[in-house]
Amino acid sequence: MSGTGRLDGKVALITGAARGQGAAAARRFVAEGAKVMIADITDTDGKELADELGSAARYVHLDVADEDDWARATERTVAEFGALNVLVNNAGVLHFAPLAQTRLADYERVIRVNQTGAFLGMRSVVEPMSAAGGGSIVNVSSVEGLAGMPFLVAYTASKFAIRGMTKVAALELGEKGIRVNSLHPGMIDTKMVRDAAGGAEVDFSGIARKLALRRVGQPEEIADVALFLASDESSYCTGGEFVADGGATATHALKI
Repeated sequence: MSGTGRLDGKVALITGAARGQGAAAARRFVAEGAKVMIADITDTDGKELADELGSAARYVHLDVADEDDWARATERTVAEFGALNVLVNNAGVLHFAPLAQTRLADYERVIRVNQTGAFLGMRSVVEPMSAAGGGSIVNVSSVEGLAGMPFLVAYTASKFAIRGMTKVAALELGEKGIRVNSLHPGMIDTKMVRDAAGGAEVDFSGIARKLALRRVGQPEEIADVALFLASDESSYCTGGEFVADGGATATHALKI
């Protein structure tokens, strides 16, 4: 797609990219002309996806809570592709438990991956993006970064934090030409949801009936919003919140 892609000439690093929303974004970005570093801890799936996408993609092992892993991932991205223009902080974990039964270890695990991971990712790309003349950081938050959800105290805390950190980073990095926005998906049909449910298949029909669009979302639909934020089409967007939730946040508690 040389010369025609919406991300031609751009190099992206996507975390949690071996499956789900991250994999959908990796495929979409490559289709639009980007070079993509697929980053994850699921090495087999990540390498398979990189092989599927061909010369435009590579895989790197990245524990987003590990500073040294971030240094290696960003250095390798620049070494392989010559620059780093886009970061999608997509990696995340979900933990369901009532507040009174949420163990500290579980809370800290969610914060470490979702919140600390996003912080380290943003910090790690400031230098290479500045060297490239600017770039775009897409921080994947959630509708739980806009409002609360029962049984998701740790997840909600982490996603609110991502929303706030996005605004701070946007204010600090704007003069360097680096844009920072948060992306807020609603209920998306991904393996993360099934994993949090103990590996069982999840019946989304009850949730779907409550949504304006009467269905849950697909990873590709989130990838399309990430694509817009990564591209120059969103050149005047920074510090913003971009919601793709089927109408979940359009309502209030009195809705029947």
